[in-house]
Amino acid sequence: MQRAALLDAARSLLSEGGTEALTFPALAERTGLARSSVYEYFRSRAAVVEELCAVDFPVWAAEVEAAMAAADGPEAKVEAYVRTQLGLVGDRRHRAVVAISASELDAGAREKIRAAHGGLIAMVVEALGEMGHAQPRLAAMLLQGVVDAAVRRIELGAAEDPASVMDAAVSMALRGVRG
Repeated sequence: MQRAALLDAARSLLSEGGTEALTFPALAERTGLARSSVYEYFRSRAAVVEELCAVDFPVWAAEVEAAMAAADGPEAKVEAYVRTQLGLVGDRRHRAVVAISASELDAGAREKIRAAHGGLIAMVVEALGEMGHAQPRLAAMLLQGVVDAAVRRIELGAAEDPASVMDAAVSMALRGVRG
């Protein structure tokens, strides 16, 4: 229960203040534990971040996968892939993952995140192949770049409302720059 409370506190800290806010004193204060107790559960900030990724990314990916499975046809699957990810932007788990991606992690943690991200990209490869892409894996990686750019746009509180950013990202995914 303490470990879960620490992870929940870490999510809150990351979503409120980014990686700078994730400190052991802040975790201790949020959970009511002594700072030395936090070290019993995690050896470093990177360890907290790594565990958050291990716990939260699969849940996030499962939501994307479920939305794609419910969609009918390859274009609808691509749309579900984009919309579901962008719909998660306000979710604390997502904000924590975004903050995590900007943090300084050791090579092992970065590799785990890359592998998890690769699993997300793999979900859309088949749909892109069905749509006629000659290189569906490359197309999936570029599509994820569009999604990532839209996430940053929404996170920054751009002039456009999030629904407009989402619609533009879906349009770009399905019709390219022609709109």
